Amino acid sequence: MPDSLSILQADYANPVHARALVELLDAYARDPAGGGEPLSEFARTRLVPALAARPQAFSVLALDGAGGDAGQPVGLVNCFEGFSTFACQPLVNVHDVVVLASHRGRRVGERLLAEVERIARSRSACKLTLEVLSGNASALRLYGRAGFAGYQLDPALGSAQFLQKWLD
Repeated sequence: MPDSLSILQADYANPVHARALVELLDAYARDPAGGGEPLSEFARTRLVPALAARPQAFSVLALDGAGGDAGQPVGLVNCFEGFSTFACQPLVNVHDVVVLASHRGRRVGERLLAEVERIARSRSACKLTLEVLSGNASALRLYGRAGFAGYQLDPALGSAQFLQKWLD
């Protein structure tokens, strides 16, 4: 892992951070794991202000190179605070995890997730949650190294599944 890697919470009001966030999310969207299509112009122009308007949202950036904001954006995690009714505490959902191909295999994802965990603990969250495609072996390995695992409440009822329903 390069010593020049900086992991930091994004400041949505910082234009360097905002640009990095959009560029990295667009790279993820273009990847087969992200659907293979670029972000729409609507998303590109409105994403950062929409995140900034949500106090439950936070993002973590990985910058490689010179310290501070001068590094090359190479990784991103977008998160949203939710609530666990059973624990009666906040939880943090890890929504997007992006590491550019040039930096995969260098533990950038682990460092990003460690910072997410630090922030979640500072918010008194009881757990981190995420979704992952079953065929994304490298992401599954990363999440396993970071301590994530599938869950079930009662083995007789099986494992939890992620479902969706689009609203028009």
